[in-house]
Amino acid sequence: MRKHVVLAKPFSLEDEKDSEHTTSILIQRILSLFKNIRPGSDLTNFQLPPQLNLARSQLQCYGEMMYSFNGPDLLGECGRGDQPIERLKSMVTWYISTLRPLVFGMAPYNPIIGETHHVSNGHVNVLAEQISHHPPVCALHATHEKENLDVMFCQYFTPKFRGAYVEVEVKGKRVVKLLNQRETYEMNQPKLLMTFLPATGAHWAGKIVIKCPETRLEAELQLLSNSFFSRFTGNNKRSIKGNIFESSTGNQLYEIFGHWDKTVTAKNLKTGELEVIYKASESIAKLKTPIVKNLQEVSDTESAIVWSEVSEGIMNKDWEKAREGKRYVEEKQREYMRQRVASGQSWIPKHFSVTRAGKDWDCVPLQPTVPQAPIVVPL
Repeated sequence: MRKHVVLAKPFSLEDEKDSEHTTSILIQRILSLFKNIRPGSDLTNFQLPPQLNLARSQLQCYGEMMYSFNGPDLLGECGRGDQPIERLKSMVTWYISTLRPLVFGMAPYNPIIGETHHVSNGHVNVLAEQISHHPPVCALHATHEKENLDVMFCQYFTPKFRGAYVEVEVKGKRVVKLLNQRETYEMNQPKLLMTFLPATGAHWAGKIVIKCPETRLEAELQLLSNSFFSRFTGNNKRSIKGNIFESSTGNQLYEIFGHWDKTVTAKNLKTGELEVIYKASESIAKLKTPIVKNLQEVSDTESAIVWSEVSEGIMNKDWEKAREGKRYVEEKQREYMRQRVASGQSWIPKHFSVTRAGKDWDCVPLQPTVPQAPIVVPL
């Protein structure tokens, strides 16, 4: 059977106007799903109907943070700075570029175990694998061929219903290594909030910490949510503020402020000089849809193949086809798990070595670099 690959266009700033048509019918549909759910409930295994699904897997969303960009290669820029402070400032800029617009009431598919996503954009090669289904854990490895950079994510999330909103806390490790400089940058992930009352919205919120043990430099950034309460304190929609400082002394070097969907500025606290370090219009607008460069090399576990029928149904608004496709994927997953339990076999990821201590997960890629992918972002 011929492989059927369906790739949806990444959601970018230019698509937001089209998404702002949220109707009362959509809101009512969303609220009806939660009417029998008690506040505090874990929504990890909660299933949405196709009408409320984005035409992509969560695995693809993670990958898009890395390979879906327009304009400057901000990840590669992290390794080009002559001084440690310049490299950390570039790391802050790159991190901000990974914050992407969210669509209220819409969510990606829950990846099945063993699902993979492999895409390249220029010198950036990305490979993600779903290493656990319950709980849902994703491992992501990305390498930058030219600048000798290594990115490792091991992420798992916990969505909880809070009554007036859904809070998604993302846990795990995110590490970027500048191998030429022998520097490691450790960072966390902000929370995702989907609010129903008193106003609808979907936004990132919380503290971001980026630190480098070797240089003893650190950045702390605060994302202010677009909530009802924040509107009383000024123009906080998608605003970001924080500082870059020396971890050992607390000496502040830069002040960071702006809006991650517009521009972000760094102020040198010694000289007073202002520098625009990020422009969203140059990085996350007009994003391109990846294309298949070599169909024969696309893995059968690739997200774009696993969910092809579902995505095609959603993109064509053929909800019956989408429902049937989703039912097929989920039932195939359950049958595979039943067979595995019956045979006493443990799941072994294909691309990562995995360790678990209680609720904490960690993973190490089996290969030192990610190869060029058969799916690429067109130039």
